[in-house]
Amino acid sequence: MLDPFAALPFAAAVHPEARAAQRLTWDSRGAGPDTAFVALPGEQMHGNRFVEQALAAGAPFVLTDLEVPRAVRVPDAQAALLAWARHERASNALVVGITGSAGKTTAKSYVAAALDALYMPVYNTIPAIACFLIEASGLGRPLVVEMGIDRPGEMAELMALVNPNVGVVTSIGPAHLEQLGSVERIASEKGLILQGRELALVGQQAAAWYPDAPSYGFAGAHWAGEALTLTPEGASFRYPQGGGSGSVEVHLPLAARVQAEAAVLGLALAGWAGVPLQEAARRLAGVSVPGGRYRVLPGRFTVIDDAYNASPVAVKAALDALHALPGRRISVLGRMLELGPTERELHAEVGAYARQRADLTFGVGEFAAELGERAYRSVPELTEALLGTVQDGDTVLVKASRGISWTPERRAAQGVGLDTVVEALLGYRGD
Repeated sequence: MLDPFAALPFAAAVHPEARAAQRLTWDSRGAGPDTAFVALPGEQMHGNRFVEQALAAGAPFVLTDLEVPRAVRVPDAQAALLAWARHERASNALVVGITGSAGKTTAKSYVAAALDALYMPVYNTIPAIACFLIEASGLGRPLVVEMGIDRPGEMAELMALVNPNVGVVTSIGPAHLEQLGSVERIASEKGLILQGRELALVGQQAAAWYPDAPSYGFAGAHWAGEALTLTPEGASFRYPQGGGSGSVEVHLPLAARVQAEAAVLGLALAGWAGVPLQEAARRLAGVSVPGGRYRVLPGRFTVIDDAYNASPVAVKAALDALHALPGRRISVLGRMLELGPTERELHAEVGAYARQRADLTFGVGEFAAELGERAYRSVPELTEALLGTVQDGDTVLVKASRGISWTPERRAAQGVGLDTVVEALLGYRGD
């Protein structure tokens, strides 16, 4: 419980009607009888505008500088939240931090399963991480934190907050170039997560950027799985237990190489932390990832729902997974955001790769012609054409960015939103 009357690591005036909460949120829509509200400054408006809404929803307390009922009054709610999170993080013996240009959420899910850990939900902003560290304090389980960045200096801020025992970089490639500028700068910023850790690991794709860090993956990696087999049913491999104790067999339903690599990472960390590998492998078999993050949906034709986000590294990995599957392979690709002045060239590069790995290529949006031989201006036009093309036995990969790109000067265009294409395919299939 989060008791505002307990010792807090910051000075506060606590209203006598304040109550203990189970959770914290910075989004007033999530406030309720068990969830307290933290009123933070935002890019458009301050959270103080929603304090009354949170109180009306029954929030046990609100962290704010306002004098209102059930207030935990502080001069600066954001500074208080971060101080609270840093204080509570110190009570957790094992915290794993994961960053990378692609594959963070997948790695987080598999590492958490292997370690039987608590892990971050979908959002990985600094306020979300702070709330997570506070809520998870004292529960006696390892924590896995996804640490994404999109601007210079953000990783240093995250490291000051999370201070992970273990640092992981999954991959390095062009992403968030509007503010980070170059792949070299991306590698430098993300590489901060590896410095001074008890254990630092990098995925094989990222190994060239960090030659002194041990890698995880398959053949050639320091922490390596063996005998990887990929089929439409999933991925299987062996992982050596060390000390002449043989190997554990790992089976991951409806998974591809990226998921198998994340499972190797999970087993490497489980072995390092003293977690029995057989138990870890059993938990890995039950991992499910959030919607839009490489979910294989079998049926008359197979749909790969990877529509949540996209970067050149992530799209190429998804195309490799598509190419490994049988039947006619169809790629449906949309715009990748935050790629800066080289975005047309990067879209053309990804489109050329799609033409190598898929039998039919569809593109939609501003760079449709670069991304696919069959190019459409809008998602409805694309969807109509795709439904008229897909046949039983096909495998269809759907991938694009759907977030919002920010620059210092303006709010850029919204991502394509190909999740509606996935819904249309499943409806057409009769699901």
